[in-house]
Amino acid sequence: MLFTAACNALAFNIRISHETRVLLTALAAGLPALIVSFALLFTGHHSARLEWTLAPLILILWLSFCFAARERVAVPLRTLANLLEAIREGDYSIRARVDNPDEPLGEVMQQVNAMAATLRNQRLGALEATALLRKVMEEIDVAVFAFNPQQSLRLVNRAGERLLAQPAQRITGRDATSLGLGEFLIGDEDRTVQRSFPGGAGRWGIRRSQFREGGVPHSLLVVTDLTRPLREEELKAWQRLVRVLGHELNNSLTPIKSIAQSLEAVAKSNPLPEDWQEDMARGLNVIAARSEALSRFMSAYAQLAKLPPPKFGPIELNSLLRRVVALETRMQVFFEECPPLTIHGDADQLEQVLINLVRNAVDASLETAGRVYLRHERTPATVQIVVRDEGPGLPNTANLFVPFFTTKRGGSGIGLVLSRQIAEAHNGEVTLRNAKTGPGCEATLTLPTA
Repeated sequence: MLFTAACNALAFNIRISHETRVLLTALAAGLPALIVSFALLFTGHHSARLEWTLAPLILILWLSFCFAARERVAVPLRTLANLLEAIREGDYSIRARVDNPDEPLGEVMQQVNAMAATLRNQRLGALEATALLRKVMEEIDVAVFAFNPQQSLRLVNRAGERLLAQPAQRITGRDATSLGLGEFLIGDEDRTVQRSFPGGAGRWGIRRSQFREGGVPHSLLVVTDLTRPLREEELKAWQRLVRVLGHELNNSLTPIKSIAQSLEAVAKSNPLPEDWQEDMARGLNVIAARSEALSRFMSAYAQLAKLPPPKFGPIELNSLLRRVVALETRMQVFFEECPPLTIHGDADQLEQVLINLVRNAVDASLETAGRVYLRHERTPATVQIVVRDEGPGLPNTANLFVPFFTTKRGGSGIGLVLSRQIAEAHNGEVTLRNAKTGPGCEATLTLPTA
């Protein structure tokens, strides 16, 4: 025991290898038996020839078993070290041979083999995902740039190459300022700009986000060409405008043309009919009425197209709703006051929205002798102003927000469109739906509380 402790102390002090420590431990373990064997051999009544024959044999066997014990311990450790080194180098194809999976060393080798197989599958999945991502980035028609914290370009796709009119090999590593992208790495993360790039000019959508690589934050810049989508939307808008204007103009000009032709025929008749003056007056009145209707239509369209931006200010909601209720004189609007709440918005525009919603609700309720209710509900981030009527409900909600579409006689068809436009300018929305319980429908104006 003392010899073993001395060997261990010597090993720690000299910092010898693990194999040598195992060898010294094996030697120390067999040394007492060796000493006893030699003592019995040389103190017994044996011949000198036998003593000098057995002594080397015992010594050789002792050393052989000690060196075998060292190799028995060292060889699996070397195998394990080689496996781990191969895994560290990225080679997951090497496997350890497991002779006995039930012993501790066999379990260790099995776990190392399983870890190598798992890492191999994960690397294959990562390589496939990376290849797919690279293929997608190459094919998408959106310029993508990745910059490191020093604002040097690390990654660019084909669309980015076309935008800067240079190959990736030439621009990778350059700073964002020299590429004309430095201003987009600061300030707002989302913006729309009118810019000229080497690869084209027009209107661009800029979006910036952050990602980490190796624990270091990087910037991802996405540049989208908005020129073509905006032109397509502009073309659709012009088509809708021409369709609506053409429909309304035909509705007015067709009867005007017909009546004018009839009046021309009366004027050319010889002799004139006895009631020609009445026919002329009646025809001119119809022409004047249709012209006035056409003028109202154009004024309504101008009102929709020239809505000014809202002027934000504090609004006490209960006071606003009381004013709206007081303006309706055809029937009583039941208003349920809620706890005081101040929001920010354009009081005049929001009042116009609520007047439109209440007026529509009253028009619907008058048809069925129903009632109208007005209330508001608070949520963590928004306030919902609900106008509930007891009218016949909505037979079709698909065209409610189509300009100049109306189901009321004499309606202009812009009230709901104007209301939605005002709500969206306040980062809100207007929705209409039939009531879940009972007759009628609910019009909801949703506004942010912040």
